[in-house]
Amino acid sequence: MKNLLLVISLCLCNFVFAQNTDSTEFYFQKGMAEKTSGRFLVASQQFDKALNFNPKHQPSLLQNAYACLEMKRTDQAKALLIKLYEFYPHLQEAKQELMQIYFNYRQFSEAIALANTCNNCKGSARILGMSHYEKEDYPEAEKHLLTALKQDPSDAVATHTLARVYVDMEFYKKAIPWYEKAVALKDAKSSWMYEQGILLYNQSQYKAAMQAMQNAADHGYTQSHDFKENLGFASLYSGEYEKGESLLMTVLEKKPGNKDLIRGLAEVLFQQKQFDKSLQYCQKLLELDGNDGKALYQAGLCFQRKGEKDRGQQMCDKAIIIDPSLASLRTKKEITGL
Repeated sequence: MKNLLLVISLCLCNFVFAQNTDSTEFYFQKGMAEKTSGRFLVASQQFDKALNFNPKHQPSLLQNAYACLEMKRTDQAKALLIKLYEFYPHLQEAKQELMQIYFNYRQFSEAIALANTCNNCKGSARILGMSHYEKEDYPEAEKHLLTALKQDPSDAVATHTLARVYVDMEFYKKAIPWYEKAVALKDAKSSWMYEQGILLYNQSQYKAAMQAMQNAADHGYTQSHDFKENLGFASLYSGEYEKGESLLMTVLEKKPGNKDLIRGLAEVLFQQKQFDKSLQYCQKLLELDGNDGKALYQAGLCFQRKGEKDRGQQMCDKAIIIDPSLASLRTKKEITGL
């Protein structure tokens, strides 16, 4: 009798297993048909039914995750992929999608850990490089981004990120050519062009800085007061005096009391040997504050360079009385401004 019960029990188990297997495959195939037709919600519902019969059914878990990603249901896709990874830790497709989701969720440590287990996964080097950059591990970021860009030189975001890596490492000369590559790619952003301009400006490459900033403006970068000020000074240093002054005057119209901006104009124009124009801005400073010793000293230097040495010397002497710290400038062999 016991043997008979055992046989019956085994037969029932086999019957249920076969029935579950058939049902899983039935609903999986229905899900695939709906997914192929672009009906992702219905497809996901069919995959869910398949998983009710077999929660570990690898194809249903994976295809359900893909369907959820198509519908932008990232949380649901993430949960499915985590299950899939737990059940099948060597499945490359699961790791590849999951590490991208971790990165998108700014879970950089998790993205790095997963990418390190899947060197052959598409995009693993990119994920590693970008994640290490976000964690401020710049040497590691550089290593992986260089690998990623060998695999795909047209990746604009990775190229820009590598440029930023070099800026953050203070390897500015290394950063410049990578910015050039980044802004030349079709997916380049105007903000990158402006960053390139600021980098070049700080390296005293004013002509190139002016061109980069203008390129940013031409591609839709918002021309804020700070933008106009930086482009204006880059233009002045490049010898584009009319353009530079015009930009800076638009800022001064909004900030007429900005002494730093007026002083900057006076200094740059003095350095560029535009002494009459420099004097105009020294006068503006003195109109705002008659005891501005620096402005008076700058004006005195302008007159000296214009050939009116006695007049200029007297102004400088008066400026030193107002501000004794200016006396130290007389010890400099080259006076280029204040």
